[in-house]
Amino acid sequence: MTTNRATDATGTGEYAEVNGIRLYYETHGTGRPLILLHGGLGSGETFGPILPALTERHWVITVDLQGHGRTADIDRPIDVRLMADDIAALIDHLGLEKPDLLGYSLGGGVAFFTASKYPEKVGKLVMASAHISSNAMPAEMRAQQAQVNSGAVEFMKDTPMYQLYQRVAPRPEDFGRLLDKIGESMSKDFDLSEEVRSVRVPTMLVCADAEMAPPSHYVEAFKLLDGGLRDGGWTGEGRPKGGHALAILPGRTHYNLGGSPLFAAVVLDFLDGQQGRD
Repeated sequence: MTTNRATDATGTGEYAEVNGIRLYYETHGTGRPLILLHGGLGSGETFGPILPALTERHWVITVDLQGHGRTADIDRPIDVRLMADDIAALIDHLGLEKPDLLGYSLGGGVAFFTASKYPEKVGKLVMASAHISSNAMPAEMRAQQAQVNSGAVEFMKDTPMYQLYQRVAPRPEDFGRLLDKIGESMSKDFDLSEEVRSVRVPTMLVCADAEMAPPSHYVEAFKLLDGGLRDGGWTGEGRPKGGHALAILPGRTHYNLGGSPLFAAVVLDFLDGQQGRD
């Protein structure tokens, strides 16, 4: 494994050669390590609005996932399980001692499988705006996602996602390829109920009150974590046994939750609390 520094006008970061991919990451702040994993068509930069709050207490590592941001694509599908292996390898590469993980949307799936497959490498997990079953999505949203492919490039040229990619990607011409891979990934049916039920890392599920999937879906997922099944008790004795939590953020949507100060506040409350810590 090797690391090389990359610098441009928008920031300074590192490239780590891990798991067959040249993975870009940046570090910010000091404290207990926290890895941030962005959503589809985004990059680590999209966490910019909440970075100041997070870096007051944590050493934050933002990662550009496969084919996103400054990390070039490689010859494999966009698959959260495969990208979880990348993050596990990065944890080893950096010599991190059980960092916490925060993943949003696509990154939520990557963070979840990192924690699920490598629980010994992870402290706490925040899985935000990431539903656990394809059946949770309304039919109109799945139909919209089915239109994500390289044919949509022209329609996306005025979007922040396209403009970010053109500004930072090693191969800006690969945007259509990324759309094809993201579209293929979203077309697959899945149900992670059993994996969620078996998670061994303290986990907080976070969603907006106007998500892609209804809030009831996240409540049902919380039940798989032993949550919402009984009164919590005066001293919290009835809370989920694994130190798990659920946050439904008012007045937010899937698209603006990640930059919300309220999101940063609930994340810090969960990560810095003693519940679930060794």
